[in-house]
Amino acid sequence: MAHELAAVGVDAFDEDVYRALLSRQAAVPGELAAQLGTSAARVARALGRLHDRGLVGRLSGHRLRYAAIDPHHAVDALIRSRNAELDRVRGAANHLARLFEAAQHGDAEEVEIVQGSEALGRWFVRLQQEARDEVCTLDRPPYALTTANPVEKTAMEKGVVYRAVYAPEALEWPGVLDDIKHLVDQGEQARVLPGLRVKLAVVDRRAALMPLSLDLTDVRAAVIRPSALLDALVDYWQQCWHRATPLHAQDGAADEPAEEDRMLLSLLVSGLKDEAIARQLGWSLRTMRRRMSRLHQQLGATNRFQAGVIAARRQWL
Repeated sequence: MAHELAAVGVDAFDEDVYRALLSRQAAVPGELAAQLGTSAARVARALGRLHDRGLVGRLSGHRLRYAAIDPHHAVDALIRSRNAELDRVRGAANHLARLFEAAQHGDAEEVEIVQGSEALGRWFVRLQQEARDEVCTLDRPPYALTTANPVEKTAMEKGVVYRAVYAPEALEWPGVLDDIKHLVDQGEQARVLPGLRVKLAVVDRRAALMPLSLDLTDVRAAVIRPSALLDALVDYWQQCWHRATPLHAQDGAADEPAEEDRMLLSLLVSGLKDEAIARQLGWSLRTMRRRMSRLHQQLGATNRFQAGVIAARRQWL
């Protein structure tokens, strides 16, 4: 078998695992191990590396299941990442010169344009590492590098508050909902808002990072420092936050639904389709609809809209 992903840093065995997973909708390591004639532990390690590279996603549920991410997006992102490494070397001198000049003058431009997914990723990491109080984000696909945020857990452990508003489309990407639930368990405040059209990260209300388009063939972003534009972006984020639906509820009274049912309600109100909800929760479509029918009866609702309104009044969302 030809191994064509070596040029973007994927070794031969990991590529074999990825190809095997592409032939299935989803699989656990043991199923792929049987197909490839190797151990489940070795396949699990390969899936972990593929997940870190953005080629596969973890699915929700009790079993460790994975699904392949569309190669049109995932492999292209790796290619752009490698190309960006060369662009980074070419642009390093100018970038360092601008930093030096800003330090010499004691200030910096209110808006700085950065180009390339690598540069965007570096700025996102840098701003989070510099955060002291809070990081507020608007999140939606597509993702230039990976759906994961390895900096967030460390920052929250230092006391930084994370508040994130996700587009429903983000929850349909393999593994994203599972990652969000882990972050929520660690302290992230997460909400969902249909119709979200931009991506944004605001740090301590003193700096923001915003991609200028969702076109992954031309990754450009603006770093915005204290200005009227930054104030406007903070106001816009707050409006989105107040309109969004919480993805997690605190423990409540005994008559409230189980956590999985609260998540089901949140995803329904957020606008996800039945198939996407069932996939993210690790249920069959039949199970998902049966659980929803039971919630309708419990709430006395005849449709999703009514269920959302009544659940909100009872503070289940």
